[in-house]
Amino acid sequence: MRPSGRNLDEMREIVIETDVTRHAEGSCLIRCGGTHVLCTATLEERVPPFLKNTGLGWVTAEYGMLPRATHTRMRREAAAGKQSGRTQEIQRLIGRALRAGVDRSALGERQITIDCDVIQADGGTRCASITGGWVALRLAVNKLMKAGDITSDPITDHIAAVSCGIYAGQAVLDLDYLEDSEAGTDSNFVMMGSGALVEIQASAEGAAFSRAQFDEMYGLASQGIAALVAAQKDASR
Repeated sequence: MRPSGRNLDEMREIVIETDVTRHAEGSCLIRCGGTHVLCTATLEERVPPFLKNTGLGWVTAEYGMLPRATHTRMRREAAAGKQSGRTQEIQRLIGRALRAGVDRSALGERQITIDCDVIQADGGTRCASITGGWVALRLAVNKLMKAGDITSDPITDHIAAVSCGIYAGQAVLDLDYLEDSEAGTDSNFVMMGSGALVEIQASAEGAAFSRAQFDEMYGLASQGIAALVAAQKDASR
């Protein structure tokens, strides 16, 4: 039934390659099927003005898609002189999702910026960015701890994200572009390794969805998050 031939509860192949850039304090290339995102973490010994002298750190994110990440070339947003509303919404989502798994007092007054650059898009780019962004964050924090700059681990849990939807009347896990573009319902679940929910985005694209269908998607998402957390653990050892 699915264009890819996958089972309803089957994820795309997940590959996370770490230390892919020389200069970033943490980096990885995450591949979720045909979606490939480069995630880098940058450490700075400063915080935004509203956090000065509070003892709290900050984790933020920026997101972008390269011109040929999609079937046709997109104009660089820098050339247009402003970010699209979609870009701003996604990078805010990535930032607040990752902050949910960080003890900002243990981080101290420093900022970690996660840059997520989509090299190739085939659905689920925001989910891949959150999942890969956590790995880059983990690696950057490991460097802080190894250097003795912090005494306790500020990362409290894994953070990962996966998409689910109602496609051809059935709940499916980890939508690719073909499914996403035709889905009656599209949703993104951001969850902790413990299974606790961080954020849910769900909308009826073609038809309203029932509570039973939502519960099906939630169950699939929990299964997918477990697989993503396992991949994060393997990548960040």
